[in-house]
Amino acid sequence: MKFTVADLLDQLSIDAAVEPPKLAKSLKLTKQSEKQCLDLALDALGRIGVVAILDDGGVIRCENDQLIDARLRCSSKGFCFAIRHDGGDDIYIRDHQLNHAWNGDRVLVRITREGGRRRSPEGGVQCILERSTTSLLAQVERQDDQLVAVPLDDRLLASIQLPKEAGEHLQEDKPTSVVEVQVDRYPVAQHAAVGHVARPLPLNGGPAADRELLLTKAGLHHRQAAPRGSAKAPATKGRTDLSDQPCLLLRSWSVEDAPGLPAVHVEAHEGGSRLWVHAPTVAERIGSGNSLDLWLRDQVEALCLGNAWQPLLTPALSKAGSFVSGETAEAITVRLDVSATGEVTDWTFMLSTIRPAATVSTEQMKALAERKPRSRSLPTALKSIKDHLGQLETLQFCARCLMDRERQSGVVQLDLQLPEMEALGDLIWADPTGLRHRWVDAMAPQDPQSLLQPLLRAANRAWAQHRESLQLPGIVLQSGEPDPAVLTDVAKTAIALDLPLELDEEGSPSAQELLAGFTESAHRRVLEQQLSHALPQPVFAVAGLAPVPAEAEESTASAASGEKATDPLVAEVPWCCAGLSYAHLANQQVLVCLLQDGKDRPTVRHKTRLTLGERGCGEALSWPLFTASQEEKLQGICTERFVQRLNSRRRQIHELERDLVNMVQARSAEPLVDSETEGRISGVQSYGFFVEVGPTRVEGLVHVSSLNDDWYEYRSRQNRLVGRKTRRVYQLGDSVRVRVIKVDVLRNQIDLDVIAEPLPAPEAEDTGITPIPVTLSNA
Repeated sequence: MKFTVADLLDQLSIDAAVEPPKLAKSLKLTKQSEKQCLDLALDALGRIGVVAILDDGGVIRCENDQLIDARLRCSSKGFCFAIRHDGGDDIYIRDHQLNHAWNGDRVLVRITREGGRRRSPEGGVQCILERSTTSLLAQVERQDDQLVAVPLDDRLLASIQLPKEAGEHLQEDKPTSVVEVQVDRYPVAQHAAVGHVARPLPLNGGPAADRELLLTKAGLHHRQAAPRGSAKAPATKGRTDLSDQPCLLLRSWSVEDAPGLPAVHVEAHEGGSRLWVHAPTVAERIGSGNSLDLWLRDQVEALCLGNAWQPLLTPALSKAGSFVSGETAEAITVRLDVSATGEVTDWTFMLSTIRPAATVSTEQMKALAERKPRSRSLPTALKSIKDHLGQLETLQFCARCLMDRERQSGVVQLDLQLPEMEALGDLIWADPTGLRHRWVDAMAPQDPQSLLQPLLRAANRAWAQHRESLQLPGIVLQSGEPDPAVLTDVAKTAIALDLPLELDEEGSPSAQELLAGFTESAHRRVLEQQLSHALPQPVFAVAGLAPVPAEAEESTASAASGEKATDPLVAEVPWCCAGLSYAHLANQQVLVCLLQDGKDRPTVRHKTRLTLGERGCGEALSWPLFTASQEEKLQGICTERFVQRLNSRRRQIHELERDLVNMVQARSAEPLVDSETEGRISGVQSYGFFVEVGPTRVEGLVHVSSLNDDWYEYRSRQNRLVGRKTRRVYQLGDSVRVRVIKVDVLRNQIDLDVIAEPLPAPEAEDTGITPIPVTLSNA
């Protein structure tokens, strides 16, 4: 079909009926066959209670609480769960209840069995709203005289029938390539899925070929051409001239197509810091809702592919939205007052003009970190920024204050940096948006963007509070609570490693308590890796317009009076990196609309104007900020459907980045095949244990079947395997010597074989009796 069920439902409401001809026009259906598909879809949706067809032919959407909007997540073992968009319990879907839905599909699920204390609710797929897989990587095989494509992603529990022409891609021996298969028809009733081979892809074609493989696997290889048209010039009227301010660019990325980043400036202020964050203004250069804006909404995010980028912005927009040292540029600025305890006590948003004074690179940050405190000599790398070293140290102080405040408020900060591998390119540096991980990155002294990250988070939280006080729309980044069961497992592992941790009666410590317990441990990295699995992935949501809770109001008042606040941090509304994510760009559009179009006085007769960018201006606001048409335009920027698309693309990008890191690490392990190396156990399961080997920290599996010297029992509480006879122990964090047996780069699987050292001879039991030597004769 030309449209999805989700597209169809977006055109319907529960209040007003829509005529089918008008519906067909909204979906841009012109052919008679397409309109027949629409009639069939409406009839099917009516049968399951999603829509209702009125007597006059109009169609309305039904409110049906029994049909739950969710996204399907399957495992290679055949277990499938529907992950609810409303945050409710995951729903287990048995294979016969999938109704041909595939991993990643957006579906409507009906619960057939309620869950219990230790059992998830069960349900069945009633309708597939949107398919997530339109093409896939596969290998061509012959099954029962039929050519089929077997997906490399073993979470896709189906095969696709191929035409006879696909026989040229059969590879009986060791495969040298895989194929991209386009799905022409999804499975229906007893009919299997049908597709065709779009192109072959080499398995050993170099880094560029590997990137193309991964983009195809993630479904991110197709990119529509950008519409024609040039970017608008930002307005010059009403801007604050900050071009004399010596602001700095903190930049670690070195690839030419990397997106532009904000500039920052700081100075000491009342025992704390006064910080300026200058974001490149992209929102002013595009028209909201025009063809360029819609194209950017389809792209969603920029992709970092290691030594290459797939930008979000067009080349012209990217150039205009990037700061260059010594060149004047328009910006969107927020001035933040940060206390010594990390409290943001005041802020002001404004449109500005800046001229960055210098760019701080990774080489300069490394030289600064290695420089002795009282050294009079200046390293060569620091000479170009010698006039800004004082400001750089103040920036570090400000960032540390903000991060200390975050830790006290329950934010989990982990030090799990990627290994510095040349093939990983820009992926080894901190993501300024903080979207790459489920945790907050610990500060890395040699990484300028690691220093930038907490500054941008503070700017995002300031806009979140300002937006809420003015009742403006927005896209918020929300984080859930850590999984207490996983936290308890981490605590038990730490206790098994003799770390000084104590469990209360409930046995569920907080993540901060765990981090404090193993900060100085030699097993810190493996424990932090295990702890990371307890953290949920942050998701985007349409910002609610609920009033600020009383607790938050009290903490805001205490912050203004200089008292230490203990409230949790507000969720972020990101806006500083519009060249990286459309979520930032959407929020930036709202911010620009406030500063440019917001009414700062009730009528033109009033001489006193309200500064709409200052903190607390909402308390003095007693008139509408926007006209009805402006209000409608703002509400169209942040919609539920688009937020779902944002989250879906985020999942795709996370999988792509994880696969890219795994592939690069697997490539680095290929020369190690048949060689021995030292490693550290990074995970233990009933089927074996994982070992990180080499400087790249590539992870391989020692399967329990290869441990043929004994029968090993898995003890989950201690995260260890124990030999039943020999009592040999393989435990999380242990050093082991292994041999690399096999490397499968495509599936990112590395097989290892442990080289066990001889066990010590058992000591004789001390009985307290001195043995008497006896001489035996030959008689």
